[in-house]
Amino acid sequence: MIQVQAIDGLLLREMVLAGAALLEKNREAVDALNVFPVPDGDTGTNMSLTMGSATREIKSKDFARADQAAEALAKGALRGARGNSGVITSQLYRGFARALEGVEQIKPLDFARALKSGADTAYKAVMKPKEGTILTVARVIAEDAMKQAQAAPDDFDGLFNVILTTGESILKRTTDMLPVLKQAGVVDAGGRGLLLLYQGYAAVLRGETIDALPDPMDSSPEMEFVDDHDSMDEITFAYCTEFLIQYLKAGVNDNDVDAFRRRLNRIGDCVLVVGDLELVKVHVHTNDPGKALQYGLELGELVNLKIENMVEQRRENLRMKEEKAKTEPPKPYGMVSVSLGEGFSHILRDLQVDAVVEGGQTMNPSIEDLAKAINSVNAETVFVFPNNGNIILAAQQAAELCEDKNVQVLPTKNVAMGIAAAVAFQPELPVEENARRMNEAAQRVRTGTITYAVRDSEFENMHISEGDIIGLHNGAVTMKSDNTRDVALALVKDIVTDDDGLITVYYGADTKEEDANALAAEIEEMYPDCDVEVHSGGQPLYYYLISVE
Repeated sequence: MIQVQAIDGLLLREMVLAGAALLEKNREAVDALNVFPVPDGDTGTNMSLTMGSATREIKSKDFARADQAAEALAKGALRGARGNSGVITSQLYRGFARALEGVEQIKPLDFARALKSGADTAYKAVMKPKEGTILTVARVIAEDAMKQAQAAPDDFDGLFNVILTTGESILKRTTDMLPVLKQAGVVDAGGRGLLLLYQGYAAVLRGETIDALPDPMDSSPEMEFVDDHDSMDEITFAYCTEFLIQYLKAGVNDNDVDAFRRRLNRIGDCVLVVGDLELVKVHVHTNDPGKALQYGLELGELVNLKIENMVEQRRENLRMKEEKAKTEPPKPYGMVSVSLGEGFSHILRDLQVDAVVEGGQTMNPSIEDLAKAINSVNAETVFVFPNNGNIILAAQQAAELCEDKNVQVLPTKNVAMGIAAAVAFQPELPVEENARRMNEAAQRVRTGTITYAVRDSEFENMHISEGDIIGLHNGAVTMKSDNTRDVALALVKDIVTDDDGLITVYYGADTKEEDANALAAEIEEMYPDCDVEVHSGGQPLYYYLISVE
């Protein structure tokens, strides 16, 4: 039974941390709900990484007000959003925070309105919303939550009963909403991830203990706090102070470390205190670094001390940017591309792409990664090639963050399409004409990829076993075998037409160059009227990417 009457910023933080921990605990189970058997940036992983960024932000200080905590949560989720599921999650939190502006403590009706605002915001962010996905789950939960809160405006227990009951009900129905889910016999992965977050919320409000992993944001290297001074909107506390505490004094316990964290929050922000009673890592932005060190000395010995004046850093960075702007006026055009291998990165740079973002199938770049790349290009108009269907939405959100540039996101779904777009670029043409030409060139490319199945699945009446070599034509699984060569040759027959003149074979990191050349020789014999090129793509997990145009 939930006895809470209102949720302040500190309680909201605990709810979010519990939801993120529950999601991380079940990350692999959510990943397993993905229908396609390919090694990809899966839903559970992308949502969990997004929540990792969100929780880092909401933990940066003790937000007493609910609206301040929600704003930090939304900011962190947006910066770290990865993949379509992560971007949609960030938009849910963006709308959630927007509805709570000016709200110091959240009442049940406030919470329901915030859920509704989040669902509305997420729907607007997706160009073609598809029912049977996380969007549907979020919307239906919010609609029923509003009805419940209007009927019982002071009852959090009733509200969360409705949220979780409705969530399970609509989640089960997603199987019937999308044929691909019905065929696989699974529910929507993003919807399950969202419900895990809400279950974590409810557990905290009910005073229940979640049998979860330790906070992944404290223990996982890939989720370690990243202190990015350049991205800070303003500097309230001037000195970035970091140190380690070792050889803790006799009698020091976890409660003392928690009290130390609270004392730091009173003299600064961006507080990080992690570790155990053997070693504690400390980070804080403060105007009184001496006091932070004094507090640390009460616990043990200090080592690896570092104090940086962020105001001076900002001043110097601004001076350098101003100097660069004076000497290097922005050029008319620039290009940013996502790449998934060293070979592809070299090709893109040879085509005058200004900034290459490493990422792709196995690790989708975040919105912040993409925004930084766009802002690094000194150009009035920047063309962006996401080169993956799961990155397009993140690229569009990154474009919105770069307000001082005209950012054109081309919906390229693989690197071959991005390469074709870069080749079609003409610096003398106006923006609209260039965008049209580049997009047309990208869409003319047909692609086949060869990889292996990471799970058993059924697709288009084809039974796929884990470990099978599979071929995908424009992203859809069309064939399988136990032999990479056979799949590649069959895939080429499937995608080459009489009008094609160029076949390009990009081989991956796990494929030998001699094997790629042997495959290309066989393709040349099959299609003597086509030019066949071989390039090292260096992509992980995918043996070949074959493009035809």
